[in-house]
Amino acid sequence: MGLFSFLKGKGKKLGTEATPAKAELEAELDTLGLDKSGVEIEVEPESSKVKIKGQPKDQETREKMILAVGNIEGVAEVEDEADGPAPVFHEVKEGETLWKIAEATLGDGARYKEIFEANKPMLSDPDKIYPGQVLRIPA
Repeated sequence: MGLFSFLKGKGKKLGTEATPAKAELEAELDTLGLDKSGVEIEVEPESSKVKIKGQPKDQETREKMILAVGNIEGVAEVEDEADGPAPVFHEVKEGETLWKIAEATLGDGARYKEIFEANKPMLSDPDKIYPGQVLRIPA
């Protein structure tokens, strides 16, 4: 369980509303191939918060769902109500690369591919990250 902050004005643009609708977020999860079974999505437009309720099929899916909805333009917070270990995330800072992030979080820059793989399908290229984006750091 936790509350995760994201940059509201950054990320993938889904629709015309300031905060994406539940249906848009669910469609994005489907597009990314993330299994939503056992999970309910709630959107609080006034606070730009998305709540993920229920229990995803596994920890990896849980973490990817948090990131997938959090890295959408118009989402400022994701509240996760699932049980399990706390996810480890990293907010990309100006000038960072996956190599630098792997050095700082995994102790070896050459392990950047592990971070890239842990963030698929949200990442399509290891060179296409941006400041403010939140990434999953594998255990």
